[in-house]
Amino acid sequence: MNSSRPYWFLITLIMILVPVQAQEIVDLYSDIQSCDITVEGDLKGCTLDVDLISPDGLLRSKSLALNGPGTWIVTWNVPQAEEGSYQTCARLLKEGEVLSDKCFDFYYGGLSYLRFDVRDFQADQRGIRILVYSEDLAVVDIYYMLIKDNKALYVSKETSVPISSGVRAPTQLSWDWKQLLENNVEYSGRIKVVEIKDNRTRSFMNTFIARDDADITDTYEDESGASATILGKSRVPFEGYLIFNLTQNGTFIESVTKKTPVLLTDDDETVEISWKETLDPGIYHLNIVLRGNDGDLTDFEERIIEAEPRTQAFVSEEIKEPEKSSSVPIAAIVAIPIILAVVLYWMKSRRD
Repeated sequence: MNSSRPYWFLITLIMILVPVQAQEIVDLYSDIQSCDITVEGDLKGCTLDVDLISPDGLLRSKSLALNGPGTWIVTWNVPQAEEGSYQTCARLLKEGEVLSDKCFDFYYGGLSYLRFDVRDFQADQRGIRILVYSEDLAVVDIYYMLIKDNKALYVSKETSVPISSGVRAPTQLSWDWKQLLENNVEYSGRIKVVEIKDNRTRSFMNTFIARDDADITDTYEDESGASATILGKSRVPFEGYLIFNLTQNGTFIESVTKKTPVLLTDDDETVEISWKETLDPGIYHLNIVLRGNDGDLTDFEERIIEAEPRTQAFVSEEIKEPEKSSSVPIAAIVAIPIILAVVLYWMKSRRD
């Protein structure tokens, strides 16, 4: 009997019991500006070809080399698109063989009824901010995407978000990035707003350069030193420094530089410094400069220090009088019995 048969049987059994994940396009959405394609499976050596097709034929074509599963984004540069029906088709290929394909049809131009309207959209190093307006109550799903090099680093879905504008004012929604961003690196932010009732979708996207950012929110200064409170405003870690410049009547007095703690969005820390010596009485000008990771000016504050004259503390020594003894003198104690005896003797002599 061949001893290798049990091993081949075991390998075959494992292959049957452990399913191999298919290389597949599982989702596709597109409009005239951009599209996103979600793919799954072992995509080593695979490419993704995406075509935008107009009523007159092929309009745009893009090809992406994939490094793994996830959501990939393609932007179309169509400055003057004509009204009409369009189609976006994506094909997943490996060595020229089509492993999966999917198409999405949409109409561009004309009037389309939507129960909601995105009035404003902005993505930056903090996250995404949108203003959504609806004449009546609408419930939507929102997809938030952080994109780098045509791939979504993170996709978050917020479900059943109510949009109501009873006072005819847009609803403000925001989403902060979960990832730390790299300084001076280009990213894109993208949202898809899907109306649950009719499955109507609108997408928005913009590119930004992530930069560290912080503000000086509070200061304190006196004759002994100064302090500044710093608030982080970016998902790029802020690793800057503060410079405290002190002058009087245009004459340089002292400069102190101190590194700030590492700050992210909504983190705040207070940095304190002391002057070499207590300031003499007078008016001083304090300039506080906040510089970022690259030494770029981020914020500054100018303050006035009015140093008051220093008062000397005089210690008065009290002249202490000799403590008066509360005890009866010894001589008086001795004399009292003698006096009593004399008085008694005198009184007795008068009776006789």
